[in-house]
Amino acid sequence: MAQTNGYLFEATEGWVLVDAPDGVADWLENEGIEPVALLLTHQHYDHVVDAASVADKFNCPIYAHSGYSTKLTLEDLLRNAGMPVEVATYEVDHLLAGRTSLNVAGMAMGLRYVPGHSTDSLCFVDDEHQRVFVGDTVFAGSVGRSDFPGGSHPLLVSGIQSQLLALADEVELLPGHGPTTSVGVEKRSNPFIR
Repeated sequence: MAQTNGYLFEATEGWVLVDAPDGVADWLENEGIEPVALLLTHQHYDHVVDAASVADKFNCPIYAHSGYSTKLTLEDLLRNAGMPVEVATYEVDHLLAGRTSLNVAGMAMGLRYVPGHSTDSLCFVDDEHQRVFVGDTVFAGSVGRSDFPGGSHPLLVSGIQSQLLALADEVELLPGHGPTTSVGVEKRSNPFIR
């Protein structure tokens, strides 16, 4: 429904999944791929609706800024607005709040905390491949919405400028929706972060 992007990459010690949009657990099973870790950029429902299935099917630990809550998934808010949103409860095995780096599946990653779209928004920096999994912080030509509870447009823009635009221009940004982009392209042309 939300056309949410999930990402899969192979690290030294196995496959790593970034976010768990609807249908990804069945897709992984059909492809014969067993992820060894699930990284959550944030916990809005469209990014975590298959998190419990991935964790259960593959005995896969979940990494996220904060523990699961319906406040973060927006389930209660959206159901009250008439959307039939249902997220199976999952457990976050590795809490990342306050951390700036992570070693997952034998691979070192940087962590950038960029709240404003959600209070738990993390960006996962893969220096080796010059890419960042940015969730819904920044998109090609846009930024994440900030009108959900805990959202803040000034905080979001400030975080993007200090945490993401400080990276090299050629670094690829992989967002939670829409096409990939780069730091340089967004610096030059994104009207929301100038």
